[in-house]
Amino acid sequence: MITPGIDTERETALTAAACLFHGFSDRSRLVILQHLLLGEHRVVELTEHLGLAQSTVSKHLACLKDCGLVTSRPDGRASVFSVTHPEATTDLLSAAERLLDVTGFAVTLCPTHGTSAHD
Repeated sequence: MITPGIDTERETALTAAACLFHGFSDRSRLVILQHLLLGEHRVVELTEHLGLAQSTVSKHLACLKDCGLVTSRPDGRASVFSVTHPEATTDLLSAAERLLDVTGFAVTLCPTHGTSAHD
């Protein structure tokens, strides 16, 4: 969908940004990213650390991989996952924490996406 008054290049950039932020839009994906920022992990290790089903972890890793946020390499029959750009990811997560601090966590009260929307 083209937004009136925004040129095609800008529209493309906004779409890419929305897709990127979608990768960060799930709590489980954020926790997976935080674990991967500590070092490489296999799916089985992530399921043990996070207490999530293997299928759930795999689904979130596929999303993060599609967004270009994580990469994988084969290791025997398993795949080992890591953050593609750890410094940039850490910078973005730190910026998000700063923004949450200055907004007083108002986003958690958002009627559309906040905690009240899920109660």
